[in-house]
Amino acid sequence: MTEPAVMEIGISTFLEAMPNPVSGTPLRHAERLRNAVEEIVLADQVGLDVYGVGEHHRADFAGSAPAVVLAAAAAMTKRIRLTSAVTVLSSDDPVRVYESFSTLDGISNGRAEIMAGRGSFIESFPLFGYSLDDYNELFEEKLELLLAIRESEKVTWRGGHRPAIQNLGVYPRSVQERLPVWIASGGTPESAIRAGVLGLPIVFAIIGGMPERFAPLVDLYKRAAAQAGHDPSKLSIATHSHGFIADTIDYAADMFFPSQQQMMNALGRERGWGQDYTRDVYESARSLQGALYVGDSEYVAEKIILLHKNLGINRFFLHLDVSTIPHREILHAIELLGTKVAPIVRKEIAKA
Repeated sequence: MTEPAVMEIGISTFLEAMPNPVSGTPLRHAERLRNAVEEIVLADQVGLDVYGVGEHHRADFAGSAPAVVLAAAAAMTKRIRLTSAVTVLSSDDPVRVYESFSTLDGISNGRAEIMAGRGSFIESFPLFGYSLDDYNELFEEKLELLLAIRESEKVTWRGGHRPAIQNLGVYPRSVQERLPVWIASGGTPESAIRAGVLGLPIVFAIIGGMPERFAPLVDLYKRAAAQAGHDPSKLSIATHSHGFIADTIDYAADMFFPSQQQMMNALGRERGWGQDYTRDVYESARSLQGALYVGDSEYVAEKIILLHKNLGINRFFLHLDVSTIPHREILHAIELLGTKVAPIVRKEIAKA
């Protein structure tokens, strides 16, 4: 294992295509996909470290094939790392996942990564013929196979939910000796322990509450890694949180609120949260201790530095676009993240 970077900063998106909260008109999937490629190219140009595309199979998201979107941008970029955010491994085939991302790795000349998770949405299970009764077992088995494939060109493997493989090759092989595989966690102890035992980097999705409350999970992850014989100092820890950046704090807050409110209310109705997302809740979430990273460059940088202090992370994903903010505003936010926020954060952390 190599030493993790002091601090990487990047963007994650699910390629949301939700209706505009004012007009009610949804963003066309094709337009959202093209916008994403433009965003990745700009993120590379302004010095961001990583861009992640999450997998969903719903009408309000365009990201059902993250590797394809990332590959479209790979040939147009030079440095930025390209990752899924998340690959729903439980309902996918690990052979095809490896093949897709090793292909991306070849096109990008060694910049591909996989972020593997069980997924916070469940639409892929009936779509691909899997039972939710096997939710945990599917992920554990398929993660085992994915890791076996990245370790060896020829694979022999047997499990309970997929046909066995007997000494077969999986191609193309990645440019990187070991294609990076991260574990994505919504904040469960089981995920933290699994990642630690396997010695894999971990990403915590922090979309509510106080980020510092994830500190016990970070400690659990490190303890599990140490007990399994891994050096915790060589493991990477990332977080993913929603936010938006503009030239002033008030403009950022007012621009982002309608989109955030619409998304949270939609999720609340689906999941039975029982209350609407109000401006007061929003303002609390974007406070210095809250989970929303909304403001001007200095304020967002201050929040990321605090997050690093509390959790010891070395990668931060800003989940920037919930699709209803004008594309030009998103591009400006990416520019600010790369040219203003990232330099402040890296300088302060390097001092510490």
